[in-house]
Amino acid sequence: QVQLVESGGGLVQPGGSLTLSCTASGSIFAIISMGWYRQAPGKQRELVATSNRGGGINYADSVKGRFTISRDNAKNTVYLQMNSLKPEDTAVYYCDAYIYTSHSEFDDYWGQGTQVTVSS
Repeated sequence: QVQLVESGGGLVQPGGSLTLSCTASGSIFAIISMGWYRQAPGKQRELVATSNRGGGINYADSVKGRFTISRDNAKNTVYLQMNSLKPEDTAVYYCDAYIYTSHSEFDDYWGQGTQVTVSS
């Protein structure tokens, strides 16, 4: 059993900053990748940023230069530093992780989501 717990969402004014965090716990053998997705009302869930075990990082074009993903592997935690926030960044942000629970079994796990609202 694996759990992902997110924190750090909230209400922020345009141009402001927020940092999200997500910690994985439970029966973790190894973490392949961790990342963030978001879903705005009436829209499909979309990738924001991902970080894999090999150090590869991928960002959505809409957040490049404003958001930074980082990981603390010792704490099984991924962060998303969000700067220069815009109203269009308003969404529920979900943590996602591909995790091995044994040497041969892995699955895709999701957090419960945290609301980010950018508004004046």
